[in-house]
Amino acid sequence: MFYTFTLTLRPTYMKKSPLLLLAGMALATACTRAPSTSTANTGEPALSAISEAELREDLFTLASDEMRGKRAGTVDELRAAAWVAEQAREAGLEPAGDDGTYFQFFPINRTKVADNSTVAINGKPLNLWQNAWLTSPAEVRVDAPVIWLNSLADTARHSLQGKVVAMALQAPAPLPAAGMSLWNYRYVASALRQQTNALKNQKAAAILFVTDAQAESDFGFVGHVFEEGTYQLEGDPKRQNSSSPVLLVHSTAASELQQKGAKLTANIGIDSYTYPSMNVVAKVPGTDPTLKDEYVLFSGHHDHDGIGAPVDGDSIYNGADDNASVTVALLAIGKAWVQQPGKRSALFVWHGAEERGLLGSRWYAAQPTVPKESIVAVLNADMIGRNAPDSAALLGSIPPHRNSTALVDMALNANKQYTNFVVDTSWDEASHPEGWYFRSDHLPYARVGIPALFFTTLLHPDYHTPRDEAERIDMAKLTRMTRWMYATGWAVSESPERPAVDPNAKLER
Repeated sequence: MFYTFTLTLRPTYMKKSPLLLLAGMALATACTRAPSTSTANTGEPALSAISEAELREDLFTLASDEMRGKRAGTVDELRAAAWVAEQAREAGLEPAGDDGTYFQFFPINRTKVADNSTVAINGKPLNLWQNAWLTSPAEVRVDAPVIWLNSLADTARHSLQGKVVAMALQAPAPLPAAGMSLWNYRYVASALRQQTNALKNQKAAAILFVTDAQAESDFGFVGHVFEEGTYQLEGDPKRQNSSSPVLLVHSTAASELQQKGAKLTANIGIDSYTYPSMNVVAKVPGTDPTLKDEYVLFSGHHDHDGIGAPVDGDSIYNGADDNASVTVALLAIGKAWVQQPGKRSALFVWHGAEERGLLGSRWYAAQPTVPKESIVAVLNADMIGRNAPDSAALLGSIPPHRNSTALVDMALNANKQYTNFVVDTSWDEASHPEGWYFRSDHLPYARVGIPALFFTTLLHPDYHTPRDEAERIDMAKLTRMTRWMYATGWAVSESPERPAVDPNAKLER
C-alpha cells in the first residue's frame, strides 16, 4: 500500500569503497579468463557435464552463513556477485557486462525512517520497531489530540481533521487464501489498506492502528519490512503517500490511546541512500556463423534477504532455494555450454536486487549489454530445489501468461525427452492467489516482448525464513531441474528459427 506525503529528503549517502573494490575485481577477472575446453557440437545437450557434486559444492558455499544472506545494496551482495563472477571466469565464460567486465552496476535508492525519529503517547515514548512501526517512510511532525474509534462507523460522529485517529486493526475481508505464502504479512497489509482507504479523506493528522492478536502472533518479518523502508530504481516515479502518516502500535498502547485527553507526539524524519547493486553477466559464443549473433538468455538472481528478524535464534536468511539453487544451476549450465557450445550464443544474467522488486532484471531488460533484438528467449528460474522429487512447474506456459507457444513446446519436449517431471500448470493460472508469475525475473523481459519462461519447484514453508538452508535442498532434484533448463536452452540454440512471440499475447496486468 502507498500513502501520499510531501517528503523532505536528507542528504544522499553512498558507500564508495566496496564499489571501487569490486570494479577493480571486475576488470581483473575480465583479463584473466581461463582457456576454453570446448568439444564439438554433437547435436545433443551435454547433460553429463552437469554434476550433482559440483552443484552441491557451489550451493553450500553461496548459501553459507559467511555470505550473510546477500541482501541487495550491501557489501554482502557485492561479495556474492564477485564470487559468481569468479566462478564464471574459472569455468571459461566470457565477460558480457559493461566495459569488458562481468558486471553491470546500477543504483538503487532506499528511503527509510531516520534512526533519531521519536513517537510518544501522552508523553510516554514508544520504541520504534519494537512497539511502534511507521508503515511507510515519511517526514512528519505531529502534536495532536487522539480520537479513539470503536469502528469505522464512528467517523460520522466526529470531525477528524487535524486530529489523530486511533482504532483497532480489523481483520481484512476476505482473508488471504489459506496456506498462502507470507500469510501474516498479507493479513496485515490487506487490513491496513482496507482501513486506511476508508479513512484517507478525513484529513487526519495521523492514523494509528492497534495490532490485533493475529498481527502480533508472528510480527517479526512484517515489522522488519517496515523498518527496511522502500527501494526503487533511479528514475522510478516517486512513491506517493497519503496526507496522513499511518502507524501500527502494539496492543499494550490501547489503554493510553483511549484515555480522555490522549495525545500523540511524533517527530519522524527520513534518510535516503543510494547503493550500488549489480548484475553479473557472462556469455559463451555460439558456433554458427550467423546464429552466434543471437542469444539464449539464462536468468536468475543472486541476492536474498540478508540479516533479519530471528527465527529460533537464527537471523541469517541464507536463501538456499531462493535463489542460490538457480545461481549455481546457471554456473553449471555455463560449464556445459563451454564444454559443448550451441549454435546460438548463451547469455547468463545473475540479477541483483530481485528481492527488492525485480530491480536488476528491470534494469537489464531496459539497458541490456547486447542488442535487445538479439535475445531470442529468456529462460528464468527461481527456487528449483524443493518439494516432491518428480514435480515441477513451468510458468508462462498457459494463457494469459504464455507469450510464445513455440518456446513452451521446446521446454515441454525437453522435459519429456530428458527429465520427465510432472508439470504443474495450476500456479500459472491468472486466478491463482499467489500471483507467482509476476514475482520473478522473467517478467520485465516478457513485458518488452521477449519470449520468456519461468522454471520453478514452487513455494514451501521455509520461503523467506532463515530455515531456507542448503542442507534442505534435494540435490538430485536440483540437478534434474538444471538439466531441464539447459536442455530447453539447447533446443532454442539449435533451432533454425527463433521462437516466435504469439500474436495478441497480453498479460492480464
